[in-house]
Amino acid sequence: MASERILGFVLAGGEGSRLRPLTLERAKPALGFAGGYRLIDFVLSNLVNSGVDPIYVLAQYKPSSIVEHVAAVWGPRIRPLLPARPEGYSGTATAVQQNMSVIERAAPDLVAVFAADHVYRMDVRQMAAFHRVRRAQVSIAAVAVPIESARAFGVIVTGSEGRVLQFQEKPRQPRPLPDHPDRAYASMGNYLFDPGVLAQALGEMQRRGGKDFGHDVLPRLPGRYRVFAYDLAENVLPGVRPYEEPAYWRDVGTVRALLAAREDVEGARPRFKLRNPSWPIRGRPDPEHDAA
Repeated sequence: MASERILGFVLAGGEGSRLRPLTLERAKPALGFAGGYRLIDFVLSNLVNSGVDPIYVLAQYKPSSIVEHVAAVWGPRIRPLLPARPEGYSGTATAVQQNMSVIERAAPDLVAVFAADHVYRMDVRQMAAFHRVRRAQVSIAAVAVPIESARAFGVIVTGSEGRVLQFQEKPRQPRPLPDHPDRAYASMGNYLFDPGVLAQALGEMQRRGGKDFGHDVLPRLPGRYRVFAYDLAENVLPGVRPYEEPAYWRDVGTVRALLAAREDVEGARPRFKLRNPSWPIRGRPDPEHDAA
């Protein structure tokens, strides 16, 4: 187990406009997925299972749908943070920047900034160990995706040992992996920061008038800091069945993607088995789904 004390920020403020009409009444991370779980339950389970503490959820759009679910299912271990300013959070990076006082009070060794709306399992302690061994100042969780779908993501260009050379936010022509020209590294929207580097990067972003990690922060870090890509395929978890898809991760940003991911958890041999007692997805599962 890594010795670092990790503070977690979960970015749960997205409107999810591509998922309408499903997001007309609730935030995207609060949408039901399958088996009684909400999308936000996946990231919270990963952080809790990894021993990350404290954990804060930064909510903005339809915040009551997030706050009520967190209170009912997760209790006081997860702490929602709503915008203190009338204009709210203008972007993912400003959401964290407006809550830097939380980091200053907690004085953690690392800050985990994770997206709230993806379906996957991940041991954050293994990513933290990678961060420590590489003497990284920033680590970006990455997953290899087909090159034709990489345009929808932040694309990470790497050199030796996973050193990040360039971060391309939704590029028209993604840079492929050196050994796999048909695939590219997509950012999972999960980052580990040394606290001082995070504070400096967000301060510079604010002076430039930026607001988002993907557009305004991450592209400026390579070459200035030790930035590395952590491959999800290196994350080994107990209880994963041989028939499951290795390094399963889905960004369910559209209705079609959400429905496809729901199909992935169905059947006797699903691509992603919801029930894994060794690395549980916590929340309120539907008992009728336990056999899936």
